[in-house]
Amino acid sequence: METEATLTRHSRVDRQAVTDAVPLLIPAVPFGFVLGLAMTESDMPLWAAWLSSPLIFAGAAQLTMVTIAGTASLWAIISAVLVINSRHVMYSAALAPMFRTQPTWFRWVGPFMLIDQVFALAMLRSDREPDSFRRYYVTTMLLFGTTWNVAVPLGMVVGPVVPEAWRLDFAPVIMFAGLTLFAIKRVPAGIAALVGGFVSLLAAGLSDRLGILVGAICGVVAGAVAEQRITALKSRSEADL
Repeated sequence: METEATLTRHSRVDRQAVTDAVPLLIPAVPFGFVLGLAMTESDMPLWAAWLSSPLIFAGAAQLTMVTIAGTASLWAIISAVLVINSRHVMYSAALAPMFRTQPTWFRWVGPFMLIDQVFALAMLRSDREPDSFRRYYVTTMLLFGTTWNVAVPLGMVVGPVVPEAWRLDFAPVIMFAGLTLFAIKRVPAGIAALVGGFVSLLAAGLSDRLGILVGAICGVVAGAVAEQRITALKSRSEADL
């Protein structure tokens, strides 16, 4: 009779990944609905907007793309999307040690599904063995990929019945709220999420939905400052000992 450890090792679905992902999946659903609604109101062809979910798979970048389509040039749209997604360079560098020992197929597929939530979860379990880490990562990316690609089309269908006050201006806050729920025990990440959401709300009136980018930048800066201060305090405490 197989032990629990053996059953877990052979299981294709990582139960811990499912448990960890739920707090972040919940706010992803209304955000996907909001994006689906934005697609129906965009000047971009509906089929092209819809394809951005499986092809780009990046909520903030997609929202920016569909909302400025028709008012900005193609190169301006591409530049905006690249700037918003530039944080993924940092994500890739952080996860490089975990990916180095993985199979080739995973090194190609894994980065394509690397969104903020998947990165946060992957770093949380970065100390796992290569096989266990891969199973955890694949489970989370499939959960978020499936949820997102179901929520966005549903938003395109039922989104028009959503009250006007709940629409695009609050999408960034919904996203950052999910990160806050996950990061409540991680002070720098929690500060980054709170600051990002608050600034995005204050900057919601900016043109071209720049509030999303402004909020993200402020959140990253706030989290980095908090991390430095906490590290400095720990160093001082260890030195005193």
